[in-house]
Amino acid sequence: MKYFFKLVRLILGPFLLLNEQITKPKGLVRNEIDQARVDDQCKQLALYQFSTCPFCIKVRQEMRRLSLNVEQRDAQHSTENRQALLTQGGSSKVPCLKITDEENQTRWLYGSREK
Repeated sequence: MKYFFKLVRLILGPFLLLNEQITKPKGLVRNEIDQARVDDQCKQLALYQFSTCPFCIKVRQEMRRLSLNVEQRDAQHSTENRQALLTQGGSSKVPCLKITDEENQTRWLYGSREK
């Protein structure tokens, strides 16, 4: 079963990535000061993702639409990122947003319904 899904991902992956590029949304336009403020807040975020995961693609598209410059970490091909996701976050499920606050406390947001 594991190999079946790998095969499906291998076949469909390029089509998903092509569709992501074709349907790339235009970003929200802010003035320089507001965008700098948003960029500063986004420095505390890191998105762990797989390039061809449909849910990750959806998140990336929404980040583009909102002009959010969030660091993206490849947990599919990077053993280091996948290990950090598993050991620090508790699961290798993606997409996952790592949030580091001002006190250097880290939260891992796996589900879109979590707060």
